[in-house]
Amino acid sequence: MTTARSSTPRATYHHGDLRAALVEAGLALAREGGPQAVVLREATRRAGVAPNAAYRHFASHQALFEAVRAATLGALARAIEHEMKQVEALPDPAGRARAMLLAVGRGYLGFAQAETGWFRTAFAFGAFDVELPADPARTAEKGLNPFELLGYALDAMVQAGALPAERRPGAEFLAWSSVHGMALLTIDGPLRRAPPAVRAALGARLLRMVEIGL
Repeated sequence: MTTARSSTPRATYHHGDLRAALVEAGLALAREGGPQAVVLREATRRAGVAPNAAYRHFASHQALFEAVRAATLGALARAIEHEMKQVEALPDPAGRARAMLLAVGRGYLGFAQAETGWFRTAFAFGAFDVELPADPARTAEKGLNPFELLGYALDAMVQAGALPAERRPGAEFLAWSSVHGMALLTIDGPLRRAPPAVRAALGARLLRMVEIGL
């Protein structure tokens, strides 16, 4: 006799609970296996509903994937914000602005290594896809997405006199490409087997290089 809850489809969900349950199932799949693991049929199985029930909320696999991707980007943004909070009370405006930029990079690199499946899902499409899908939770909080947080830190550097205004245009792409490249080296490239201390040291050097180079 089968007793597993997920094997028995639930007849009804109230007030959008099914949509949330499907996104949560998709997030679990992404965490385990990256973007390729986000399969609509498996998400419905984990949510405990018949596959057809999903189409009341998601017209296609792509629609579910975009919702899951938005949620992973929201998780990345929260990881970056956590790092930024550690330095926001620094008294010197220029020092604080530089520290904010470094915090964005630390949050980005740390998330890539701690939540690799989610990181790969967040950037499953174009490397310079700045039209990021909106995470409903972040929208409700009026939170910034990862790209906007980077822009916020760079703007703060200009305002504090730590970055010349004429060097601000396009700086987000220079910083992003450098840090994203390091993230890929640590999860998919030659640094994936490096000791954590080595990866941390190289990451810190890269972030400092980005700050100076901008």
